[in-house]
Amino acid sequence: MKKSAFIFRLLFIFHFSFFIFNSAIAQDSSHLRISLLTCTPGDELYSTFGHSAFRIVDSSKAFNDNWRDVVYNYGTFNFDDDGFYLKFVQGKLLYYVSPAAFPDFKYDYETTNRGITEQVLNLTAEEKITVQQFLNNNLKEENKFYKYDFFFDNCTTRLRDILKKQHDSAFCQKPVMPVGSRFRQAIHQYLDKNNKDWSKLGIDILLGQPCDGIMTAENMQFLPDNLMKSLDSSNHPMILSSQNLYAINNENAKGSFFTPFVVFSLLAIFIVLLGYTKNKFAQAFLYGFDGLCFFLTGVLGIILIFMWFGTDHSMTKNNFNLIWAWPTHTIMAFFVNSKKAWVKKYFKFTAVALLAVLISWFFLPQQMNNALIPIVLLLIYRSVKKSLAMN
Repeated sequence: MKKSAFIFRLLFIFHFSFFIFNSAIAQDSSHLRISLLTCTPGDELYSTFGHSAFRIVDSSKAFNDNWRDVVYNYGTFNFDDDGFYLKFVQGKLLYYVSPAAFPDFKYDYETTNRGITEQVLNLTAEEKITVQQFLNNNLKEENKFYKYDFFFDNCTTRLRDILKKQHDSAFCQKPVMPVGSRFRQAIHQYLDKNNKDWSKLGIDILLGQPCDGIMTAENMQFLPDNLMKSLDSSNHPMILSSQNLYAINNENAKGSFFTPFVVFSLLAIFIVLLGYTKNKFAQAFLYGFDGLCFFLTGVLGIILIFMWFGTDHSMTKNNFNLIWAWPTHTIMAFFVNSKKAWVKKYFKFTAVALLAVLISWFFLPQQMNNALIPIVLLLIYRSVKKSLAMN
């Protein structure tokens, strides 16, 4: 009796194990493992916000097969493209998806001290095959190009959209930043963390009021870190496992004392002090400075107009920096030292208008960069001087 019971248990264990084994084979019949790779920010401006890519390991292929372990990268562009810089400025630059052997991809990031986190995705065999087929179809010459948009169509949002099509999109519904967060706040986090004050200034000048729009939970996923967090926090388990493939040496970038605010403040103080001197050389310097200052301010205004109406960038429209950077200053710079009444009236109006801008600075629909306050004060000061100039 005991012997029969023992045999029965062995048979039960054997059949149960066989069932589990067959189930595992059925679940992994694709022989694929698909992962999301999230890379930490780099030193260059274009890499400040990190990077995302898919990794597909096909265990059915030989170890020496280049397609056994492949990274699909939607962040590729060609510097040699005809009209590269013009297309980049106009928002017409085409990015494309490209494959890379994982060891090569990993080596590139290791050499630039950028970390890589891998999240193995919880996909069925059918979903894995569909994702792989979709990516391979995208590699075809007629399919691989797309018009890049930093906020709405980039290397990270492309991967998110693939997962939305092939899998449960619930992970797009849970915010990973405080509700009410704005696009500008999201990018400021990275710029401030890496002490990129001058880059932050340039970006804040070029990006208009749309950048201060409130993000939805899905909008937040334009940043690689946020997509990674969204998958981790999804109500539907999206991640089987997660690991750091390369841990970086944390060396926080040291900020410079000469931030834009400090530099512009020192410049404004220097010009004010120079204005109180009666030295002929000082006065000649101020004449030249005024012409250059108003000319450059006007040129900036023209650039902002071009970025608003002459490009495909959605975030450079409705730019409130135009209320202090007037394109008309480009012309008036050539009359800046004139004593004519109409010139004085122009600079008197400029001083009053810019004072109103400064008073409303923190209440505008667009978040303005505070490093510009000394510049606006300087423009007010020199405009007052020009409006009161003696004949």
